[in-house]
Formats: sequence, structure tokens, C-alpha cells
Amino acid sequence: MTAESIRPPRTVIGPIAWLRENLFSGPISSIITIVLGALLVWVAIQVGQWALTEARWNVVSNNLRLFLIGQYPADQAWRLWAAMAVLSVLAGASAGVHGLASRMLAVTLSAIQLLLAVLMLFSPIGITAVAAYAFNAAIVWVAMVAGFRGLVPRRPLGWAWIVSLPLTFYLVSGFAGTPLESISSNVWGGLLLTVLLAVVGIVLSFPLGVILALGRRSELPVLRILSTGYIELIRGVPLVTILFMADIILPLFLPGEWRLDRIARAMGGITLFSAAYVAENVRGGLQAIPSGQIEAAHALGLGGVQTNRYIVLPQALRAVIPANVGLFISLLKDTTLVTIIGLLELLGISRAVLAQSDSFGASLEVYVFIAAVFFVLSYAMSQASYRLERALGVGTR
Repeated sequence: MTAESIRPPRTVIGPIAWLRENLFSGPISSIITIVLGALLVWVAIQVGQWALTEARWNVVSNNLRLFLIGQYPADQAWRLWAAMAVLSVLAGASAGVHGLASRMLAVTLSAIQLLLAVLMLFSPIGITAVAAYAFNAAIVWVAMVAGFRGLVPRRPLGWAWIVSLPLTFYLVSGFAGTPLESISSNVWGGLLLTVLLAVVGIVLSFPLGVILALGRRSELPVLRILSTGYIELIRGVPLVTILFMADIILPLFLPGEWRLDRIARAMGGITLFSAAYVAENVRGGLQAIPSGQIEAAHALGLGGVQTNRYIVLPQALRAVIPANVGLFISLLKDTTLVTIIGLLELLGISRAVLAQSDSFGASLEVYVFIAAVFFVLSYAMSQASYRLERALGVGTR
């Protein structure tokens, strides 16, 4: 018997009955509803009037290229569009083949690129960029349909994602002596840098956090002490401290011929910081697994690695999806802290734009745009998490 079969049936009521039950259930409830409703209407009118008649959105549109890619060379921007095309194809194919949260992320990726194409119509970037983003938005759906109809094999799709990581990095960065000239990471900025910092931090910190969580519960004293010490030390200091250490102190310990650029140091600091919190989330999931399951696995002859791989970790990781996604959303927003070490991510670019003489007095417009970008990214991550939780039955079985 499944969890769905024992739930009481939900009563479906009409909109009038819902309003009467939830908003106008009594005199006091009705007064509160009317007052708050009138206040919300007034706020909406004021905000709409400002946005349509008073706001100087040309400050955002004229500097849209800076907001998106920072000082990345304009004549090499096609490499970013090509990298996005690769990710769009893979995201759409994965959504068609696997569904679940990947479908929400693919749809969001398509919608964001379509929105960027519309915004670029009102900016001096050019029609080429508009066509590129519109093409990438459409190719997500084409790949999704192909995956849904079984035209995309599952196993090669996983290998394609692995190959896409170095390919995307090569397109964005390039290498000296190759057809694509090297572009210093010092000119990366804006939304490009924000997304790169967040993605690298999430992708690398998750497996590292799982290893630390397993190490903290290990029966080997040395491994347990080292893992516990690392987790407690990192969690005991703020991210700002880690970024300063990665930027200033880390180069002092490297050999003289080694030179890590500032973005790589920031990525390392963010990854190490986030891994400690992932480890604590995963440890909570591991402790929630009944000891009887582990004893049963050992009775069946499974070793420690097999027990963790097939019995413990799948359940533990499923249970901590909400906590980890909340952590990753916070990590996305915490990327704005890298501006203190001289990196111009999205918020840093906004401050540079506001320093221009023709942008004085337009701080509200710029910060509203930045807030909207972060809201869209955070909302997409939370909705993907919700769909994944519902598909995996988190909290129901």
C-alpha cells in the first residue's frame, strides 16, 4: 500500500467557496482581507507607475553586455553562445529522457535565454546576439522532443555531459596555440562569472561534502578526526574570511612557479566552504537511516562500501534534498561576496555601471534588475528541487 492510497481524498471546492472559507470566514477576516487587498492594489499601482513612466531602464539596456559577460571581448562573444548551445542541447535531451527536475531546469534555461533575446532587442548589442539566444531557447525544446521520443540514448547522454564540461571551458577560456585564443579570466564578469562560481561550487562541493560526511562517521580514528576538524573549522568562520585567505594567504604557500588566477582561488574557497555545510546536511541524513537496515545489509554479506552505496547513501541523499538545495541557493547569492577581492560578478558590475556619469540616480533600476535575475535563478532551483522531491517521494515514503 502506497502513501498516496492511504491519504484522505481532497475535497474540491469552487473559487467562491474557497474565498469564503479562507478570506471571508468572519467579520474580522473580511476586514483584514479588504484592508490588505486595498494596500496591495495601491502598492501595485505605485510600482507600476514608476516602472512604466519614471524608471530609467535605458541604464540597464545600454549596459546589458556588461551585466551579462563583463569585459569579455565583444568579438569573442560567439564562443559563449556556442557554449550555451551545447548546454541547451544536453539540457533539453536530459529533460526529454529523464524528466523530473531536469525538465524544470531545461524549461527555465530556455525561458531565460528567450528573455535575454527580448531584452537585447532594446540594447545596442546587435541582432546577432538576439538571434543566437533565440536559437538556443528553441533548441532546448527540439532536443527535449527528441529525448522524449526515444531518439537520444541514455548512456551516451551521460558521457556527453562529462565531455561537455572541458568543451565548455575550452570555448569560454580557450588555450594559447589553439584555434581559440586564450581569454584571461580577469575579464570575466557579470552574470557569466556569477553562474560559473555557483556551478563550480555546487558541482565540486557536493561529492567532497559526501566524502567528509562519510569520513566523520568512519570507524578509523584518524579519518574521523580529520574530517570532523575540517568541518568544524570551516563552519566556524565566515565565507569572507575563506575568500580573503584564498586570495591573499594561499599564494604564499604555493611554489614560486605556480600562479593561480583570482577566479580559481575564489572557486576553491567557495567549494571548500560549501563542502563543510554539505557534509553536515548529509551527516544528518545518514543518522536518520535505521541501524537495522545496516545490520541487515551486513547479514546479507554486503561490505561497508556496498552498504553505503546501495542502502545508506540513496536514502540519506534523498532525505536531505531540501536542505542541500537551500544551501546551494544561498551559495548562489553568496557569490556576490567575491566583489571584496576585486572580482566583478553581477553585483560588482552593477556598482561599476552606477559609477558612470550617465547612470547617476538610477541605482534603484539597476538593483531591481539584479534582484530580478537572482530571483529567477533561485526560483528555478527551488522549483526543480520541489519536483525532484515529489518524484522521489521525499516525506511520503
